[in-house]
Amino acid sequence: MRESVFEFGYGNGKIAVALPEAKIINNVVGKPCPAIADIPSAVREALRNPIGTPPLKEVVEPGDKVAIVVSDITRAWVKFDQFLPVLLDELNDAGIPDQNIFIVIAPGAHRLNTEEEFVILCGDKVCKRVAVANHDCHNQDQLVYTGKTKNGVDCYINRSVAEADKVILTGGIVHHLMAGFGGGRKAILPGISGFKTIQGNHLFCMNKEVGKGLNPNCISGKLEGNEMNEDMIEQAALAKPDFLLNAVFTPENQFARFVAGHWHEAWLAGTKMVDDIYGVPVTAQADLVVSSAGGFPKDINLYQGVKTIDNAYMATKPGGVVICFMELPDIMEPAEFSNWFNYPTMLEHEMALRANFTIPGFLAYRLLDIARQISLIIVTKQENAGFIRKAGMIPAATAAEALAIAQEKLGREDYTITVMTAAANTVPVVR
Repeated sequence: MRESVFEFGYGNGKIAVALPEAKIINNVVGKPCPAIADIPSAVREALRNPIGTPPLKEVVEPGDKVAIVVSDITRAWVKFDQFLPVLLDELNDAGIPDQNIFIVIAPGAHRLNTEEEFVILCGDKVCKRVAVANHDCHNQDQLVYTGKTKNGVDCYINRSVAEADKVILTGGIVHHLMAGFGGGRKAILPGISGFKTIQGNHLFCMNKEVGKGLNPNCISGKLEGNEMNEDMIEQAALAKPDFLLNAVFTPENQFARFVAGHWHEAWLAGTKMVDDIYGVPVTAQADLVVSSAGGFPKDINLYQGVKTIDNAYMATKPGGVVICFMELPDIMEPAEFSNWFNYPTMLEHEMALRANFTIPGFLAYRLLDIARQISLIIVTKQENAGFIRKAGMIPAATAAEALAIAQEKLGREDYTITVMTAAANTVPVVR
């Protein structure tokens, strides 16, 4: 049988795998997309010709105190330092001096960022021009109440942002395995919300019925009917942001487009472009999906690798097999993720998650849930085998070993294959 060779990222290298062409029904790759050549011009164009609002210069008024919400260090890939200076210049031209502008770093429930990380995120020149401060979701004195959502979540947000004359949200838009898409309203929730508010929203990721695990509506690419997303939108509306500037990226993580304007309408336009680039149509789910995160740093640990596994799972038939190449040199990091695998049963894990929801706990549960529905084979370093088994998966040292295990699990020769060499970023969409 004729074979095609595919290269799967593995740490800083690649693993070549020959697969039978006749069995391959999908090769999932992101859509080629040109990178923006002149970033400042593209940002100015977006700010001056926004979606759903007048231009930024007409939204703000001279003398306004303006808050700019910026994501935390876990979103450094957004490269805020490359577009924040243009945003500040536009505000200056509209009669807002630097001393009337302040940036709030929005870590949600993540740790607070350091001043060195402020510089990494915003750039040295921006940090010297305007005040930059952390939002602290645990500091009650820093929070103000904005209302209650229809599903009963009390909304608390950063007081400085709430008291500003104008609020501008920034961020990057990508698929999100819980909220459907990142960016947009996430600058408010979880970004600058109180801890109890964040917990109340994130619990929508759990099934309404105790003992049934996760909510099937809270998945990558889904917005309508996604209770977590819908609650986020309600909370963002209560915060009344005045403007948004979000970025969309090419598969090589270069700027593809800036969307600006109404905090929801402009963001929705950005999600459509993300879906166009990364939402890859597939003819059908396959019996076997062969995948990788794309190498370092996306396979540095299992915590980072969950998104890869989740995307590969979406391309797999019920009861099928996924092979995933991930080196995982720091497989036990972070501890707040790996410690969640110590629960003896899924029910105990679920109950602990309902009592104290955390993103690492959710991702651990999600991984275990996937591993009990399909055969999940991880090609990784041999020393990782014990933890891979503990997490409900099957370790393999080589591609040949993984393919042999897959053949045994499938138990037949006429199986279909989908290839996902960049599964961390590509979301299969069954048409």
